[in-house]
Amino acid sequence: MTTKKNNVLTQSQHEELIKILKVRFEKNMSRHKGIEWNKVENRLEANPEKLWSLNEMEITGGEPDVVDFDKTTNEYIFYDCSAESPKGRRSVCYDREGLGSRKEHKPKNNAIDMAAAMNIELLNEEQYKALQKLGNFDVKTSSWLKTPSDIRKLGGAIFADFRYGNVFVYHNGAQSYYAARGFRGVLKV
Repeated sequence: MTTKKNNVLTQSQHEELIKILKVRFEKNMSRHKGIEWNKVENRLEANPEKLWSLNEMEITGGEPDVVDFDKTTNEYIFYDCSAESPKGRRSVCYDREGLGSRKEHKPKNNAIDMAAAMNIELLNEEQYKALQKLGNFDVKTSSWLKTPSDIRKLGGAIFADFRYGNVFVYHNGAQSYYAARGFRGVLKV
């Protein structure tokens, strides 16, 4: 569906994605109070490489949506807002080092490299908790989170989910992977 050449969408892909994002924006107004779609669309039109990244988020099941506007940087903030961790990004280790340390049953990829290829970043713990204030996400799945370097240096990585009406942040070895664990991304436009 995407055209990888220079990370630019075809005109039809561009138009289709704008329609999808607009419908999602209008359907979920509680996620972005005070933000106007026409301003978001103008920003997207001026940044085709960001639109390409949003398309990558979309085709891997992330259902990206605007969740905030950073007045300091003058950027709209998109998070993956799919109910569960994006299907096209599950069963992955945390990073390349974690993947390389597996002796057998290696998954095909890792969260950090996948996010980098999409030109997005993993949500951090604070962002994940902010997302959960917009709805209940990951009630059956979990998502890797951007892990602080002190934890990563010791071989660990963090992930989170929503259970029993609460957000839980846990740790695992960075080499672990599960069918129900993926990652959620953030993109600033």
